[in-house]
Amino acid sequence: MKISLSFMLFLLLGAVSPSESTDYQKSFPQDIYAVLREMTASLVQLKADMRFLQTQEQAAQQKTEVDKLKKQLQVRQVAFSASLVVADPKTTGPFPTDTTLIFKHVVTNIGNAYNSNTGMFTAPVRGVYHFEWSVAAKGDNSHGSGAWLVKNTQNVFMAYEYEAYGFMSSSKAVALLLEVGDVVFVRLVAEGSNVAYDDKSHHTTFSGHLLFPM
Repeated sequence: MKISLSFMLFLLLGAVSPSESTDYQKSFPQDIYAVLREMTASLVQLKADMRFLQTQEQAAQQKTEVDKLKKQLQVRQVAFSASLVVADPKTTGPFPTDTTLIFKHVVTNIGNAYNSNTGMFTAPVRGVYHFEWSVAAKGDNSHGSGAWLVKNTQNVFMAYEYEAYGFMSSSKAVALLLEVGDVVFVRLVAEGSNVAYDDKSHHTTFSGHLLFPM
């Protein structure tokens, strides 16, 4: 049996010429190295592509976060201040019923939460807001100057002054917790024949700003 195997190996080795054996030994390593080089180059390119895609994805995520923060910051920037008239002297009232004052001369309206057509401030975000309002009038012994600050339908505080003669003015301030969509405005009091006077000096005003969101 050993003799048969040895003989068969001898025949196989004899069937391959010396030149073919040398060529096979030379070409085989070269082919392997070429394949390895191609695989290495492919891996390098793949890693570069993955890094690029990761960078693009991270950039997109960062942009989304920045846009979200900008939007949140814009929502939290809320402040307004307005007076009853631009310049021409005007006395508003008296009225038979409590009447909303519309402050037309808007000095500041960051966040556009105050509406100069309705006189109403609408809360864009839940939070605590600070409001100030003042009313003025010229006394003639027949009327006072009083106005409620109103939250939705609730009369919160009244600013009121009465003088028989001369110029009179009163003001108040309040901090309110508001929900999104709550409205705040100033309402001239009907009882007592109250009036509100304003001119280029801007005596009758309405202002507010967001203290902090909640």
